[in-house]
Amino acid sequence: MYQHADFLPKGKEEQNFIKKPDIALKLINKTLQRKYRPGIVLIDGGYGNNSTFLNELEKLNLKYIGGLAKNRLATVINQQTGKKDSPKRLDEIILSLSKEDFKAVTLELDKPKTVWVAIIQAETNGLEGRRNIAIVMNANSVSEATEIDYLITNSQGDKVTEEWIVKTFSDRNYIEKFYREAKGWLGLKEYQMRKKESLIRHFILVFNAYTFMRTRILRSPQNREMSVIYQQLMGGLRKRYAHKPLTTFSDTLEAFLTGISYRFFGWLQQNREIFAAHKAERGFVWG
Repeated sequence: MYQHADFLPKGKEEQNFIKKPDIALKLINKTLQRKYRPGIVLIDGGYGNNSTFLNELEKLNLKYIGGLAKNRLATVINQQTGKKDSPKRLDEIILSLSKEDFKAVTLELDKPKTVWVAIIQAETNGLEGRRNIAIVMNANSVSEATEIDYLITNSQGDKVTEEWIVKTFSDRNYIEKFYREAKGWLGLKEYQMRKKESLIRHFILVFNAYTFMRTRILRSPQNREMSVIYQQLMGGLRKRYAHKPLTTFSDTLEAFLTGISYRFFGWLQQNREIFAAHKAERGFVWG
C-alpha cells in the first residue's frame, strides 16, 4: 500500500517507503502467481513514461497500453522503407502528420465521443526495438484540438488499429470514474490523514464496491451496452438504496451494506447449494 513520503517520519529514506511502480509490479507478480494473466495492462502516463516499469512488464511477457508525455522523445520509423527520422518530441512529431493520417473513432462512453487517431511506429529511449504509438485528438486537426493524448503499446500485428487501441484503453474510464465517485461516497475527507488503518478500510470498501458493480454488469439479463448499465449503477448509492442524504461515512456504509445484502439475498435464492458447500469447506453447517 502506497504512503506518500511526506507522511513518513524519514520521508523517502524511511525503510518502509516503496515507490508506486514497485508496488504495482509486486501486485502484478502476485496476480501472475495466482494464475491470473491479464490480456493487456492499461497504464496511465505516470507509469507509461517509466521505461523501467515497461521493461519489467515485457520481461513478464505482458502486453500493455500506456500514456506518454508530450515531451517524450521518439524516433519515427517509415513503415514502407524502414528509414528512421531524427529523434523529436511527440508534440513536434504530430505537427508533421496530415489530416489523412488520422482516422475518426467513436467511443461509446457516458456520451458518444469521436476522437481522431494516428498510429506511428517509433523507437523511444529506454526501450529496445520499435513500438506502436497512437496520437489521439478530440478534433480532426491539431490547431482545433484541445485534448491530445499519446499512447504506447508493445502489441504488434494487424490487431493494432486506431479503433482497437483507443477502445481498449478507454476501458480505464469505467474504473477511474467509479473509483473517483466511490471515494466521494465513502467520505474522501476522512482519508486525508493517510493512516494505514484508514487506508486499508477505504480500499476494502472501494474494491468490494467495484466487485459489486462488476458482478451486476456480468449477470445483467438484458443485452445492453456496459455504459448504459454502468450509468444506472453510477446513479448513486443514495438514489438506489437510501431515502436520505448520505453525508456521513456511517450512513454511506449502511446504504452500501443494504445494497450488498439485497443483491446477496437474490443470488442466494438461486445458489443455496453453492453457499452451503462454501460453508462446509470451512467446517460449518449452513441450513
